[in-house]
Amino acid sequence: MTTPPCPLSAQAVQQPAVHGLSQITSSLYIGNGAAANSKLMLSTNHITTVINVSMEVANIFFEGIQYVHVPVADAPTSRLYDFFDPIADQIHSVEMKQGRTLLHCAAGVSRSAALCLAYLMKYHSMSLLDAHTWTKSCRPIVRPNNGFWEQLIHYEFKLFSKNTVHMVDSPVGMIPDIYEKEVCLMMPM
Repeated sequence: MTTPPCPLSAQAVQQPAVHGLSQITSSLYIGNGAAANSKLMLSTNHITTVINVSMEVANIFFEGIQYVHVPVADAPTSRLYDFFDPIADQIHSVEMKQGRTLLHCAAGVSRSAALCLAYLMKYHSMSLLDAHTWTKSCRPIVRPNNGFWEQLIHYEFKLFSKNTVHMVDSPVGMIPDIYEKEVCLMMPM
């Protein structure tokens, strides 16, 4: 893995939290629905914008926080790709105003993680592989669904004209090649 750009390595505090919020950059956090509705969690982390990437989590609206809703189901057929640029731009815009964004879905595993990877590719010039490695080191439970992986691979090619992750055939169907060893280990001999 290449060394993450300065804003990541210099200021982000790596915390393998599965509950609550996981800090990805100095201004970006990923969390679950419960964390997004915790006034204490939001104020403690100085969150100024909450992006809800779900259809099932209803936000409690707290004063002084901007809310953005991305109504997408966690299904491989859902079109998250259409939100990669607008949400990456929104996160960047908040950062430029010295704000902090919480990106959340129901569990903080698939939808919010996929949008985080798109943001890191677009604004931190990270490859998809490096963005995933970094995000997983900050939040070990991230695992976008296979449909989102396909969309991220397409987005990486759009941005950089090359791919660092590929979909491969496996005993459980098409998966990103970074999960190949894991799937092989789970298969009975």
